[in-house]
Amino acid sequence: MKFVYGDNVVVIAGKDRNKQGTISRVIDERNMVIVDGVNIAKKHQKPVRAMMQAGIIDKEMPIPVSNIAILCSKCGRSRIGYEVAEDGTKTRVCRKCGGELPRAKREKAK
Repeated sequence: MKFVYGDNVVVIAGKDRNKQGTISRVIDERNMVIVDGVNIAKKHQKPVRAMMQAGIIDKEMPIPVSNIAILCSKCGRSRIGYEVAEDGTKTRVCRKCGGELPRAKREKAK
């Protein structure tokens, strides 16, 4: 999958069209991603443990990768391409302007 954790994306189809966010989770086996602040659903939840909150909570649901596009800092929404350098390193590039798309560094979960 071309999308990775931390990419800035825009939704191009569905009820949240034109909303922007950052990818918080990638689900490879289902070709879906979870984007912060997008595709929020209401979930009725019972308290399971002593500290868990009960009631109606807002939950971010997965979006198919076909419904999102990468946001390039120079040219806006685009597609992802790849370039292989002479030393064999592979980098992600914007298909419109050819600029390099940075890979986000994932921090350790505490």
